[in-house]
Amino acid sequence: MPIIRPLSFDGSFELEESAKQSLFQLLHAESFRQQVSQNLDCAEVVFLELLFQPVPYSPTTPHGMAPEFEPYHRSSDHAIINVPANFLFKAKISKPNRLCAIYRKRPATD
Repeated sequence: MPIIRPLSFDGSFELEESAKQSLFQLLHAESFRQQVSQNLDCAEVVFLELLFQPVPYSPTTPHGMAPEFEPYHRSSDHAIINVPANFLFKAKISKPNRLCAIYRKRPATD
């Protein structure tokens, strides 16, 4: 019987500065943040300028992210969203072809 070893996946990436600026501008846009906050049922969201490339499931990455991003996944004060594909296209980012962005939520007040 073959031995199955976990795959090692490197989720690191670098974006060109102009592409990063374009993407951050889109992710900071008021209209997009309003859409995200409506979907999350909170008063407001703030983009933390944290991005990561999703990684395949493994025993060390059960939520598809590097361990340093796990605290945001467990936090009710934060939200992790998939960066829309059209944002990547507009920012001229083809690699990686998927990114996640982290936002801080401000709860709605009654």
